[in-house]
Amino acid sequence: MNPQHQLDSLHTALQQLRGGTLSAAAFSQLASQQQALTDALPGRFNEVLSQLLNGLESSALFTEESCSFSQTELLDSLQLWIDKAGLQLQKS
Repeated sequence: MNPQHQLDSLHTALQQLRGGTLSAAAFSQLASQQQALTDALPGRFNEVLSQLLNGLESSALFTEESCSFSQTELLDSLQLWIDKAGLQLQKS
């Protein structure tokens, strides 16, 4: 799969995560497997994605929003990462 297809797949998975049809663990696993996408992006993208996925996995331990982990904010940040990754792929 090429980087754009992997990004599209990640976007779809994020929508499923928001809708409750995909778990945080499944999303993280999928995101971690998108090698063509991460190879096509500058290193800082991979660092940020890793931090977001770590936060997402940690937030999944809580059933409600907590002071430390807001799953809503993490999902919004993942959407922003996807948007910026898409712009970066267009530049390439």
